[in-house]
Amino acid sequence: MSFVHYRLVEHDGDRRIRSVTFATRKEAARAAERAAAEQRVPTPPRDIEFEDDEGLWHTERSDGTPPTTDVR
Repeated sequence: MSFVHYRLVEHDGDRRIRSVTFATRKEAARAAERAAAEQRVPTPPRDIEFEDDEGLWHTERSDGTPPTTDVR
């Protein structure tokens, strides 16, 4: 089972999920919760790409099982 973390970060006085900017932490948290929920939908098996904490991109084969998600 995979696990996806959505991290809220502050950048130049704004709150962000990756490259999306929000005016308040509450708005950023709502968007992160929405994005996390969208990840919980089963899909057909396929290749997926993701960026790790060091900024490196990886490709994996997904079996279609939705990941467990959270917002930090």
